[in-house]
Amino acid sequence: MAAMYVVLTWLANIFGLANGAIQVRFSEALTILPYFTPAAIPGLFVGCIISNTITGAAVWDILFGSLATLIGAFFTYKLRHISKWLAPLPPILANILVVPQVLRIVYGAPDSIWYLTATVGIGEVISCGILGMILLFALQKNANQIFQS
Repeated sequence: MAAMYVVLTWLANIFGLANGAIQVRFSEALTILPYFTPAAIPGLFVGCIISNTITGAAVWDILFGSLATLIGAFFTYKLRHISKWLAPLPPILANILVVPQVLRIVYGAPDSIWYLTATVGIGEVISCGILGMILLFALQKNANQIFQS
């Protein structure tokens, strides 16, 4: 899981999408995987730490951005029995609440919190909400075979 997250972030970084105000990390689509298995939770966390490190994020961004991914993945797992439609919601919310604050403090953008909240939210809705749900539906039919191996 961590390796997939890193490779997909690296790919997004090549296109300039992994960092910045609007972050459309293809890897964030993987945050729906705890819907299928709790084994995805630590892999996503480690993958995010590595990805943030290799893409040049500041230390606090590495720590708190990765914690946002961990929290989102954990709650995706916890909500899995309620509805598959809730799977992308925890990572979207965790990142909307955490990442703009980190960007504001670490990168010195004190008056831009609402702008950062909107742009991070847009990126997360694209990554988790759209790409993540496409991935969920693609995996759902064969999830038992895929995640039991």
